[in-house]
Amino acid sequence: MGQYYWHPDILEEYDVFPLVTACGKESRMTIRPTGGRQIFVPGKEYQLEVCAFEQGEPLYFPLSGSFKKETIRANQEGGFEVTHLFSSEQAYYLRFSDPDGNILYEYPVYAVNDDLQKRYPFWGDLHLHTTCSDGAQTPEVMTADCRAHGYDFLAITDHRRYYPSLRAIDFCRNLPTELCVCPGEEVQLSAANGRINDVHIINFGGEYSINALFPGEQRSEVGTDPAIRSLFGKCPEACSQEAYNALMTRLTEEIRVPAGVDPYPAASCKWIFEEIRKAGGLGILAHPYWLNNVFHIPAGLLDYLVENRIFDAMEVLGGERYFEQNGFQTIRYYEDKARGFCYPIVGASDSHSSLPTNPDRFISSSIVFARKNTREELISAIRECYCVAMDTISREYRMVGDLRLVKYADFLWQYYFPRHNELCQEEGRLIRVCATGREEEKEEARALLQKMYGRVARLREKYIAF
Repeated sequence: MGQYYWHPDILEEYDVFPLVTACGKESRMTIRPTGGRQIFVPGKEYQLEVCAFEQGEPLYFPLSGSFKKETIRANQEGGFEVTHLFSSEQAYYLRFSDPDGNILYEYPVYAVNDDLQKRYPFWGDLHLHTTCSDGAQTPEVMTADCRAHGYDFLAITDHRRYYPSLRAIDFCRNLPTELCVCPGEEVQLSAANGRINDVHIINFGGEYSINALFPGEQRSEVGTDPAIRSLFGKCPEACSQEAYNALMTRLTEEIRVPAGVDPYPAASCKWIFEEIRKAGGLGILAHPYWLNNVFHIPAGLLDYLVENRIFDAMEVLGGERYFEQNGFQTIRYYEDKARGFCYPIVGASDSHSSLPTNPDRFISSSIVFARKNTREELISAIRECYCVAMDTISREYRMVGDLRLVKYADFLWQYYFPRHNELCQEEGRLIRVCATGREEEKEEARALLQKMYGRVARLREKYIAF
């Protein structure tokens, strides 16, 4: 048996759809053999028992664990059509036994409440680097490799640079792909009045660059044309160093912080997060327990940011393997929540290389439950805390978030995403050809992508049926 009670090879031997259905409504599920061997004899009768995963083994807890028991006949394929009304949100298994009571097979399904029936799971990464800062791949190649890994969405977030994310968006604009490429950057402003705020902040999905508002590397590399520092060609005017110094002086004088908290980085962070919101983006506090000789953010400043809800989301799982980062961030999140300080969380890899030889590539990510796979809907879903942070540092993966969402995401990770990721892998390989191949190879890849377009959406609608 596998981690769950049901058979670990279920995806290889049977197609069960939908895997996810609605609570409180009668659902019809199809079970089809696909593994080449016959378990159930067409026309023969079997015993079906619908069991709730969280209400005990029916053998030992018959009143709470058994929802339905009936006789059912195998169809001509050697499979079944099962109709059932699931009463509560949780995982279930459909247990089939022979007339003597010997268990033959168990099949997983999941029922969700009304709010999740309007949302689909999208997997992605909100923090990635390329050759435009300190990464190993170009924005185009990183985008392709992310899709091959299985991601539905991503943002290129190079240090102090927004324009690499626009390169990735432009590259995918004319490709037939369902991948959602969002604008982004890691905001690390240049010095003002000789002071640097070293708190790293992700601008996910903002419609213009925060870094490019002030003098710095982005402006020295590509200038101040709105076309290369905004998504739609509209953004605030770029400021001079003198205006930047004056702004930070004023903000530092106006802010009120607890004793022991440096007002300059607090004021700078507060302004950055507010500006990201003005840009329509999601401001993410990146890796607060990253070790760079000492912890990245002083404890007092972190308390101030949390207790005053300065940021939009915290990167609770990131791209480092040592316990202090992800471990401390996870504990911090749950303790903050217990103290009444609730905030959205995300997982992000902070990946600097997408090559398979990099053991740290894509080791943290987010599963977002959104209505659509668009920039606006992803941001809205994260703001509403419909997000689970995940790391795959080891085989024993970890998920962080609200328990009901983690349970659901865990089920999807085992029974939906393997099929989803198979489709994405080939699509990503073809996108990489479009980025790096010869002209005739690119033409062939585009034609194949066109034929494949829509497969992931159809798979999603097949297995998550509302």
